[in-house]
Amino acid sequence: MRVPFTKMQGAGNDFVVLDETRGRWHLTAQQYRFLADRHFGVGADQILSVRASTTPEADFEYVIHNADGGEVEQCGNGARCFVRYVKERGLTQKADVRVKVQGGIITLRDQPDGRVTVDMGQPIFDSPQIPFDPMHARPGVSPVADFLLWRLSLYGQESAEVAVLSMGNPHAVTWVQDIELAPVERLGPQIERHPAFPRRVNAGFMQIVHRGLIHLRVFERGAGETLACGTGACAAVVAGIRLGWLDARVDVQARGGRLTIEWPGLGHSVRMTGPAQTVFHGEIEIPE
Repeated sequence: MRVPFTKMQGAGNDFVVLDETRGRWHLTAQQYRFLADRHFGVGADQILSVRASTTPEADFEYVIHNADGGEVEQCGNGARCFVRYVKERGLTQKADVRVKVQGGIITLRDQPDGRVTVDMGQPIFDSPQIPFDPMHARPGVSPVADFLLWRLSLYGQESAEVAVLSMGNPHAVTWVQDIELAPVERLGPQIERHPAFPRRVNAGFMQIVHRGLIHLRVFERGAGETLACGTGACAAVVAGIRLGWLDARVDVQARGGRLTIEWPGLGHSVRMTGPAQTVFHGEIEIPE
């Protein structure tokens, strides 16, 4: 089966984008893994499938699959690439584009400076909705502050103090002194698969430079560490604001680029602004 695709990236978080507005490819998890494979496929952190909307509340739908073939709820950097894709392909000329994803409906706007702003919706702190189940998890979980900060017991007598919330997908954010020395590869997989998170979790490691700037690394579910994570940036900033560490507008420096996150506080949506670029177009033969 020969499939056309577009390779895109947002702050180094890279995607294979498939046009399914006129029909589905009906790919399997194994075929998504093939597309994401950097040796045998195209190579990507995630696969984005663009589809026609099935509801009047949205202009489009898109489905997100991680590199491991699993479907996920939301992807902030992918959302920015999505709106750049539908504009460049002539699928819409609207200034504001409303898109249905598994995690809800989000609104996107292409900015004059070439960046894209996404209304990511309100953060979720309710444990069942995240989902987060601290009461029945082993190894242990204990609250630290206001049921936002929790201490997770990990292997080898280690632990991690994390802020737990959802941006349409689950996140656990921990504070570190030096982002370059953060134990992302060692603790990231343990946090991702901690039994307190029934759907696994994205593990963020945040260094606060000052109230308007953080450095961030994220170990993503099903993808490992990526060069940037849009929802992870939103989650880190929201956690920092709620804990009194950050201002309402924060620049987030990831390894692949810089994002700007704005959140006025409880009851308001999070706005994320950042780059989105097309890398190349192509076709690939996908094994049946």
